[in-house]
Amino acid sequence: MPFIAYTQQVFNRDKYEKLIATDLKTSHESSIRTVEISFYDHEIHVDDKLIARITHDHSDFVTQAWVVVINDVEIHRANTWMKCYDYIIWHYKKGTLPKQQQEVEPVNTDNEQMAQIATECKKFGFDLHDSGIYYNSVKLGEVGCTNDKWWVVRASSQHQLQVPCNSISDAVWSLWMVEVSPLEATQITSITDTNNENCEELLDKPFDELISEEWERLRKYEPLPKSKALFSVLKQ
Repeated sequence: MPFIAYTQQVFNRDKYEKLIATDLKTSHESSIRTVEISFYDHEIHVDDKLIARITHDHSDFVTQAWVVVINDVEIHRANTWMKCYDYIIWHYKKGTLPKQQQEVEPVNTDNEQMAQIATECKKFGFDLHDSGIYYNSVKLGEVGCTNDKWWVVRASSQHQLQVPCNSISDAVWSLWMVEVSPLEATQITSITDTNNENCEELLDKPFDELISEEWERLRKYEPLPKSKALFSVLKQ
């Protein structure tokens, strides 16, 4: 397209849109508006509902490059944007314009939610059952989604309230931090105490009765204060 003709078309289109905005006086017409996605892509709306699109065919040697699209199907072609707009408005008023199917936001189904929860549980080694989320056969709580908002209920909570979370990741992570971390810390402390007790018992055994494995345990053992004196002798 020659530059002069192209520039003139841009000027005419802008002028035409301003005239439309000024001249539309009836309530039926005034509800029509144009949304510019880009210079070559526009949406025509009525009462915030999409009724058609105007786009541009960039193929070579196309004389009617402006295209009216409804439901992703080409409906009409013209050599100017304004003619496409006129086509849409004329047929819309006459009731002969094909009906544009409105885009529906995807609904997060129960199965999809359960799949997301299962994925997050797997990251932490949790087990997901119908009755809730478990770790080492201990129930941690429940995670769910209501009206696209995630929540968590901790098993240790006295009132069993649904606590809002920003995401499924935050919900499952909170179970780890609140329910599992303190439990594992207690278990680790218990194991350490048990190991210490075992090593304390080894210190009371005659040295010539200790096997190599027991000597190795004593070598790695961090003695309690009362045993430090004896342990220092063993390490010499």
